[in-house]
Amino acid sequence: MRFEFDWVDAFTDQVFNGNGCAVVHGGAVLPDAVCTAYVKETSLVECTFTGPSQVADFRVKYYIASREIPFAGHPTVATVLALRHRGLIGDGEVTLETGAGLVRAEVGDGGVTMTQVAPRFGPTVAPDVVAAVGGIGAEDIICTPQVVSTGLAFCITVLRDRAALDRVRLDLEALHAFARTIGQDDIDITEPYWIIREGATGRGDTFARLLIAPPSPPEDPFTGSATGAAAAYLWARGLIDSPRYAAEQGHGMGRPGQAQVEVLGPRDAITGVRVGGQGRIVMSGDVFMPDRTG
Repeated sequence: MRFEFDWVDAFTDQVFNGNGCAVVHGGAVLPDAVCTAYVKETSLVECTFTGPSQVADFRVKYYIASREIPFAGHPTVATVLALRHRGLIGDGEVTLETGAGLVRAEVGDGGVTMTQVAPRFGPTVAPDVVAAVGGIGAEDIICTPQVVSTGLAFCITVLRDRAALDRVRLDLEALHAFARTIGQDDIDITEPYWIIREGATGRGDTFARLLIAPPSPPEDPFTGSATGAAAAYLWARGLIDSPRYAAEQGHGMGRPGQAQVEVLGPRDAITGVRVGGQGRIVMSGDVFMPDRTG
């Protein structure tokens, strides 16, 4: 089966920066095993597979190397830019059907801005349990970590400073213990999202990292879904003064990325989070997929 694809670097204005995503046009018909195998083949964290929708302009399926996930941020930016690149949409608003519900995005020369759904605030987690996942001390965490989702769940963990953020190293045994604490059997989703309230450069207001377990690559260059969840957490807890700011990630990997963030609604009644960024097409072509694996 032949499909067209576009490889897009999202949350950057330069190729080979930000976070890459391969968008397979029309690939939503493919089975899970083929989609996860394709993600592994690319060595990317996530890829998307599009198709028709009866309730939106397009359906988008999101995959990591181990499973389908309901939503992801940088692949949404990549997908919208790929659709525009193919002439399938023009500038303006586009609606996507995702596993997390309908996601609205605006596209133009300035990039893509998506509106993530209203946050769901889940359980808090003891700082020592989360700290062990990153091999740091509980004293490096300045506020009780909490599971938050604006389409995909992460454990938002605010650290004291850049030195603590740089020291974070993934401990898989501790990640298993963390997963059990929040009632999960798997470690490839709802990871701690480590964030500080200072930018990596003079242009940012926050800086973050996301370390992830195999079979995914060890670190995510830019995590748009976690950016939305973190923004909701920071705003709701009074840890930021303004609902609008610039988020940075990936600089320590040599893949710097930035997003413009706006939390919608008052601190106690957030209605959504707008996350926007630029992107660049890296390559386009054909991919030849089996209709099953094995």
